[in-house]
Amino acid sequence: MSSMQIQQVLAEMRSLQARVSGAPEAPAAGAQPSDFANLMKSAVDQIATMQNQANAMADAYESGDKSIDLTKVMLETQKAGLAFRAMNEVRSKLTDAYTQVMNMSV
Repeated sequence: MSSMQIQQVLAEMRSLQARVSGAPEAPAAGAQPSDFANLMKSAVDQIATMQNQANAMADAYESGDKSIDLTKVMLETQKAGLAFRAMNEVRSKLTDAYTQVMNMSV
């Protein structure tokens, strides 16, 4: 997820929190209404693309392509793995937050 997308999600969460607590809603600077599902889908698609590129690079290296450096293959594989783990952590935190909000008494 990009920094801008994260800021949009945070602005939406603050807006929902303000509605629940009855506080007046403060407009976030540069926040635009967005569909959370689309944000998550685009993040998943970006990570899938990273993983596919890393796999393609590894396959090319294994098949003997001299223009591919082993160091670059390893870096791209690690980047894709790290992005996937980060996405899983964000998903888990958002799921926990959703569960807590749903269990709140109003």
